[in-house]
Amino acid sequence: MARMIVHCAIYRDGRPVATPADPAGSLAAARAAGPGGFVWIGLFEPTTEELDRVGAEFGLHPLAVEDAVGAHQRPKVEPYQGSLFVALKTLGYHPGGHAVTSGEVMLFVGEDFVMTVRHGADSPLGDLRSQLERQPEVLRFGPSAVLHSVCDTVVDGYVDVAVGIQADLDELEADVFAPGRVGRDVASRIYGYKRQLVTVRRATGPLVDPMLRLERGGAPYVRAEALPYLRDVSDHLARTNDQVEGMDRLLSDILAANLAQVSVQQNNDMRKISAWAALAAVPTMIAGVYGMNFEHMPELRQPWGYPAAVSLMVLVCVLLHRVFKRHDWL
Repeated sequence: MARMIVHCAIYRDGRPVATPADPAGSLAAARAAGPGGFVWIGLFEPTTEELDRVGAEFGLHPLAVEDAVGAHQRPKVEPYQGSLFVALKTLGYHPGGHAVTSGEVMLFVGEDFVMTVRHGADSPLGDLRSQLERQPEVLRFGPSAVLHSVCDTVVDGYVDVAVGIQADLDELEADVFAPGRVGRDVASRIYGYKRQLVTVRRATGPLVDPMLRLERGGAPYVRAEALPYLRDVSDHLARTNDQVEGMDRLLSDILAANLAQVSVQQNNDMRKISAWAALAAVPTMIAGVYGMNFEHMPELRQPWGYPAAVSLMVLVCVLLHRVFKRHDWL
């Protein structure tokens, strides 16, 4: 049990009053602390048996417990008898590896308890508890303050990921339109970024409706004082979604522009090949005519016939070369 418990503390008026090592009995201790007391438990990748034990202590619904253990949940808000279940996806971005990784955070919010269940390494909640403990004026609002802070931290993580991807896309755009960079692994790079945006959209897109439900005050165990702050989180989420949509369109435009560049480059290459083929075809044709071994041909018996034929080849090639250069074929 201790392996999965990240932290367990009882708070009253926004300040920690006890840190039990085991969640068992912590809810009763929080209620005994008087009005404004609540318990905050942080769990990391608990097993079914471990979360069932904690769930029995706090009266959590079996379906919510099953979702919290199984992870891989779509972002959602589900009210149950005795608690509110909230599922969020967390994101992390590693610019060096150009990869977006995801994890999950589930919350059980009750009248006098809040429980966070984390899955995956990319969790932005590492310092959240210590930050809130330095703000007792916020933490005194109880589980609603924790709910808002977790949502705000997760959405701020989305913003950071979007900023990181945007910086990489600016670099990609400059690289695509740099001289001599046409078609150099651009399609595979764009596909990679599109896959990253799919991961981001799976986290941000489905969260819009749950955040609207929270900010409108229809969810149980969410205090009215938290609603303006939840609206601010919802606004940040909407802006992030707009930014992600813009980056997806930008990638499509970059791909289309690169394909146009490749097509133009191929046309230029074909013109050059055709021009050089024409330069090679003229002397070949003249040499072929004079190599047909007919007796009655102009200047065939003349001593200046050979240099005249060669001079004709050179003259025609020079004229063709000047014409092609004037029209940018060479």
